[in-house]
Amino acid sequence: MGEPLVIVGNGMAATRLVDELTTIAPGRFSIAVVGDEPSLSYNRVLLSSLLAREIDEDAVELKTAKWWRSRGVTLVYGRRAVSIDRGAKQLHLQDGLTLGYGKLVLATGSEAVRLPLPGADLPGVVTFRDKADVARMLSLARPGARAVVIGGGLLGLEAAYGLMKAGAHVSVVHLMERLMERQLDSHAAGLLKAALEERSIDVVLNAESDVIEGQGRVTGLRLKDGRVLPADLVVMAVGIRPNTGLAREAGLAVKRGIVVADDLQTSDPSVYAIGECAEHRGVCYGLVEPAYEQARVLARTLAGAQSHYAGSLLSTNLKVSGVNVFSAGDFLGAPGSEPIVLTDPDRKCYRKLVLSGGRLTGAVLVGDTGDALWYLDLIRTGRPVEKLRADLVFGRAFAEPQAHVQARAA
Repeated sequence: MGEPLVIVGNGMAATRLVDELTTIAPGRFSIAVVGDEPSLSYNRVLLSSLLAREIDEDAVELKTAKWWRSRGVTLVYGRRAVSIDRGAKQLHLQDGLTLGYGKLVLATGSEAVRLPLPGADLPGVVTFRDKADVARMLSLARPGARAVVIGGGLLGLEAAYGLMKAGAHVSVVHLMERLMERQLDSHAAGLLKAALEERSIDVVLNAESDVIEGQGRVTGLRLKDGRVLPADLVVMAVGIRPNTGLAREAGLAVKRGIVVADDLQTSDPSVYAIGECAEHRGVCYGLVEPAYEQARVLARTLAGAQSHYAGSLLSTNLKVSGVNVFSAGDFLGAPGSEPIVLTDPDRKCYRKLVLSGGRLTGAVLVGDTGDALWYLDLIRTGRPVEKLRADLVFGRAFAEPQAHVQARAA
């Protein structure tokens, strides 16, 4: 019987941790995974495709019940963890069940931010975070329904796309002057806006929400400037907040997220945290890839190896009905850096690469994103690109023709 390991959270980070740990150290731990959602873990990245009815619910499932059994994992889902007794090394669940642990991992994720607007509690006002939200949205997004999405970031645009595919007339309301301002420069954001509008998604920028109108159900969103956007459904997609309540009440160090060191250990040496709930070197990552990187490091640590997490390079992919967008690294360009830009209006293609010290430090791609992973690898590795500079913006097939052919053959 292995050391008892309890993981709180049955999302993508927890699933990757179990996969990694049971592969490199099978039988070392007796693992229990606790989650408050009443289902097996699933891929949140695919929720917009589920909303768009491009896939069914089975397609978002990460691992089958058979897989979990084959790894010897005890699943306790649909039951919320309510407290941690660190002295006794026990986790208490909502229904009175108590689980003892030798090691505890918090992978509690995050929750959607709800704006404190008048009318926010009306039926028809939802967030976009989990499968239950998708079910609520689909019940309201009948063909011809009017939907307003508050938030023009990645999550908001994915919600808008899904609702549009479900047959709703969609408007996106964004507080800032451009869409996805954290991931795109002005030109790329302008191309994205035009592409969305071509797909009958209205985009309203520099717009602050004021009141959600309705009596008994939502009927519209009033903006600060007095405009009213009719709505049968309002989706708040304005950000996420790390789920830290369990850790905070247990007396662990918490700032914006649960504070962790490079080995993902919290202020308690028996407790670790990964994913969207964790704060590492002052940063809370709200994306999947950093959570996966943290899971890999923690699996090695728990298996007894020396492993450290140094932080993640952020990259973003958006695929909305043929609108492909990618960004990574310092795409705006720090002082002293050099941008290389390629624009092809006929193909609606835009590439901006940022070089500094002979290395690629940032990239934005709109339209053709086929070389996104190659650019991302160049940024991550810091490999010198001076010899590739003349052809770099045209992609790997031009800059590294021989390597490109070999990669395709492999």
